[in-house]
Amino acid sequence: MQPNTVDGGQGTVELSDEGVLRLVWKPGTVLEAADVHAAIAKVNELADGAEYPMLIDMSDTQAVTRQAKDVFSLKCAASRIALLGSSPVNRVIANFAMTRRTLPCPTRVFTSCDEAMHWLLQAPLP
Repeated sequence: MQPNTVDGGQGTVELSDEGVLRLVWKPGTVLEAADVHAAIAKVNELADGAEYPMLIDMSDTQAVTRQAKDVFSLKCAASRIALLGSSPVNRVIANFAMTRRTLPCPTRVFTSCDEAMHWLLQAPLP
């Protein structure tokens, strides 16, 4: 499936052949709440009422505002979420941000795409 541009143009979403939603943020993006709301809307549109594991590639984003972080706690069509960062520092920052919020589904941070995909494609959670 071809990537679909998120309203506002800050990212793309696609449903892969493996059945994984992939959200990729544009390099250098400073994520605002409106960007995350638009991504959630596009994810829900593509999922068409179903739930899928989701990979969110944040490796080249510049920053995430506090308001955008709050929006990540909203439920969408993701059954589990793997956040992909580019360095161990990204991982520490993301894990710290996640501990301060109630997340809508199991969420983990990775610096390896292969490890993230392995976790996403595990058997469904109970």
